[in-house]
Amino acid sequence: MASLKETPRQKMIGMMYLVLTALLALQVSDALLQKFALLNSSLEMANQSSLNKSKGMVQGIEERIKDLPNPAAYADVLKKANEVRRLTDSLVGHIENVKGQVLEAAGGIDPETGNIKNPKEEEKIYEIMVGGAKQGEAYKLIPMFDSYVKQLTATADPGTKFASLALEAKDIPSAQKDPNQANKDFAEFNFEHTPVAAALATLSQKQSEIRRYEAEVLNQLAAKVGAKEIKFDKVFAQVSANANTVVAGMEYQAEVFIAATSSGFTPRMSYNGSPLQVVDGRGQIKFKTSGGGYDANGLAKKTYTASVSYMSPAGPKTESITKEYFVLKPTYNIETGTLPALYLGCANRLSVASAGLGALWNPSFTAEGGEAIAGANKGKVTIVPTAASVTLNVNNAGTLLGKETFRVRRVPRPDIKIVGSSGAELNDKSGENSASLRFVNAKAIADESFAATNPEDANYRVSEIEVALARGTKRVASITLPGGGSISSLAGQAQAGDRYRIEVKGVQRKNFKGSVETIPFSFVKVIPLN
Repeated sequence: MASLKETPRQKMIGMMYLVLTALLALQVSDALLQKFALLNSSLEMANQSSLNKSKGMVQGIEERIKDLPNPAAYADVLKKANEVRRLTDSLVGHIENVKGQVLEAAGGIDPETGNIKNPKEEEKIYEIMVGGAKQGEAYKLIPMFDSYVKQLTATADPGTKFASLALEAKDIPSAQKDPNQANKDFAEFNFEHTPVAAALATLSQKQSEIRRYEAEVLNQLAAKVGAKEIKFDKVFAQVSANANTVVAGMEYQAEVFIAATSSGFTPRMSYNGSPLQVVDGRGQIKFKTSGGGYDANGLAKKTYTASVSYMSPAGPKTESITKEYFVLKPTYNIETGTLPALYLGCANRLSVASAGLGALWNPSFTAEGGEAIAGANKGKVTIVPTAASVTLNVNNAGTLLGKETFRVRRVPRPDIKIVGSSGAELNDKSGENSASLRFVNAKAIADESFAATNPEDANYRVSEIEVALARGTKRVASITLPGGGSISSLAGQAQAGDRYRIEVKGVQRKNFKGSVETIPFSFVKVIPLN
């Protein structure tokens, strides 16, 4: 039994399709939709290359037959080759029309950006492809797929088997064990809850499979007349880039390749004069982009030159192409309740976001004049200053995006309140009753603004107070308390006209790490007795 021989590029496309089918039922992000659009673009380029190759194969068969001693004996081979091409072009063309309907449902292509206007559209895609009572375009494709496979099988060498182009979920290993997918037919599995970009990529992948089947049969027919090695009369260079706009510091990736090539030679390729690694006829370009020279929109126009050298019928030849791309200036915003200044030795929590970088946003931070502690989520960082100013270095994927310098404030001193047993503040103007005042407590109250922005660092307590009973110019007695407590021993000696002199001798603050520091503090309050 003969089997289909896949090129490395075809294997890559097949693998991408497996990933695509596994993700069709998910709610996808903008970044993933962009990747589906790139995947569709890559598939369409591959399909165009396959079309050129199939034309060359048929032309090669025809030219080879002319050179044979008895060309009429091989007329049926050329007839079959042309019929295979006709069947394939017809089916691929029909799918292209369906893709046009899908694209129209999404509002078409934005002429300014070149992107699909509404890549997330799902409901209209469902109506077009699935529809009510199974009348959608996907169901119309099934008999067309089956007829195509049947006709190709009849033309191909005996024993050649082609897999169905309309597999149901139960026939796909990645879906058959999923209870949410296993019972879906071809149309439901591929186009239910499917955004525009994914639907286009799915249809392009079907076109790729059809071209692969066509190539297999044409190869078999070419072998019958000794024309399997096909020579193309036109060879040109092509560059395929993942994206034309990238962020400074990110890797730019692209492929430079011969659009119509032959296995009989390996071209030499270069990037800006430096040789490239060539894999399956495609040069691998990868370099780290640089910024600078940004315009008012934050874009910097860049170019590079790719060259391809090969042996043409007329001798050695070199094709060069200059590729243009744009570097996007990375931007970010810092959000914090403590701007424009941070507090010394405290946990100043910042949030650094970059809407422009999207899925590429993966920041890391360092600090000069302090410590930078990474948060649990992307873009979250805690700065603990140790100097009068601190500079935050914002990096993304190893590239420095910018430096932000903050002023650093000292932690504001707390207010002290002296209260009695009722919790009310003692009156240092009209005084307190000497017989009833038997308990005092000193409270350290954090600055309101500091407590609002740094609550984890605004935890104070008075650690020691001295309460002295004074009469005239003499000190009658005194007592030392750990922040507050009973003064009954003094109250028993107190008389009207005496006074309490309350001195705060120690204040402590617990920071966000749980460490306790003693704050130098001097505070005295005199309470007259009556």
